[in-house]
Amino acid sequence: MAHRRSGKTVASLNHLLRDAIRNNNTKYAYIAPTYKQAKNIAWDILKEYAGKIHGVEFNEAELRADFLNNSRITLYGSDNPDALRGMALWGVVFDEYSQQPSNIFSEIIRPCLADNHGYAIWIGTPKGKNEFYQLYKKAQTTPDWMNMLLTVDDTKVLTQVELIDAKRVMTNDEFLQEFYCSFEASVKGAYYGEEISRARTEGRITQVGFDRSLAVHTVWDLGISDSTAIGFYQRVNREIRMIDYYENNNQSLAYYIKYLQNKLYAYGFHFAPHDIEVRELGSGKSRREMASDLGIEFEVVKRLAVEDGIQAGRLIFDRLWIDREKCDLFIEYLSQYKQEWDDKHGMFKMKPLHDFSSHAADVHRYMAICEELMTNENYDTAQVQTTRQTYGYERNA
Repeated sequence: MAHRRSGKTVASLNHLLRDAIRNNNTKYAYIAPTYKQAKNIAWDILKEYAGKIHGVEFNEAELRADFLNNSRITLYGSDNPDALRGMALWGVVFDEYSQQPSNIFSEIIRPCLADNHGYAIWIGTPKGKNEFYQLYKKAQTTPDWMNMLLTVDDTKVLTQVELIDAKRVMTNDEFLQEFYCSFEASVKGAYYGEEISRARTEGRITQVGFDRSLAVHTVWDLGISDSTAIGFYQRVNREIRMIDYYENNNQSLAYYIKYLQNKLYAYGFHFAPHDIEVRELGSGKSRREMASDLGIEFEVVKRLAVEDGIQAGRLIFDRLWIDREKCDLFIEYLSQYKQEWDDKHGMFKMKPLHDFSSHAADVHRYMAICEELMTNENYDTAQVQTTRQTYGYERNA
């Protein structure tokens, strides 16, 4: 994953070239979204570097370089996938994979690599949350995959003059997408796109361990007919660590409390929005009272206008560390939380769109409002051993 004009095509073609001249009787492929793109983007690059090798022959009609050791590199386009079937390959590069058919690797190329234990390399710049994005997420959590993300700050191949000039003619989202590899920036009207992109760049979306010496605080967005979401947090001085996230729908309050009981966390405070105090017609009890009967004492998050809460959520992001695996759904949803679009006036409304992303965003907003109350005062580390007693946890803060 690398920014525009970082040299990823040059690097990948040279990777194939190195292997082709080291290994006799091998075949390698470079695949672009279209055959025309392969010719326009990669053919001159391949000829420039392979041309320095003694005895190489170029086939212009087939975009192919043949070497004296009977090895070969060929350029293809994924617009004609059937032309790729059945060949034997030792290595392949997919360029701008987000613009290629989603089944081209699994159904066509993967079998071509199998007999020779071949490898595949995917290169590109983000272009929305598509197959390339899903592949990148997989690479982050699969042990035998290598993944690399390079922004302009990492490579330093572009001058500040070039970047300043680019900023003049690009929107901020376009700039973040093309030069800082932001998947979130491509979501128009996203509230937290820049913040999530910065957190990725700074390495704050990573593996965040659970510290048994600290209290775990939960923040809830309670749903009745829609989803309920719960964020799990620990605090270290001014640093907020989001160690876990859970979301489900059409479940009772007792179900979610039981879910907490089955965790090994020793809890501090539990926070919920003001509507937890609304009384139900059937029982005459509020959900706060019902939760108390089940063993959880909720603190009510103070009321704040949604816009002010979102601003608080933005401001706290530089202090937030998020567990990449356990909070994967949270990151995915928060990145897609956006303003509502007004078709009539052709502009965004000054309020968020209520959709699947809203519950994660509400958890984040409530956390930003109440985070100063997430303390470790009077927290006894020995109580970790009692987390499964009585209600599955002890109230520690």
